[in-house]
Amino acid sequence: MKKPIYLLLLAGLFTFTFASCDSAQENRTEENAEEMEDATEDAADDMEDAAEDDTTAVVQ
Repeated sequence: MKKPIYLLLLAGLFTFTFASCDSAQENRTEENAEEMEDATEDAADDMEDAAEDDTTAVVQ
């Protein structure tokens, strides 16, 4: 009974140790995703502002 518990604890420690490491590439990818999200939100805000400031001329 001790052996399976020991193996589970060892596997959990191994997974936790290596799963928690952040790589430089992963950090860059997250930063790029955040920048793209910000740019998308800015574009959406600009489109909303443009829709509110509708200055089209009405031709009669």
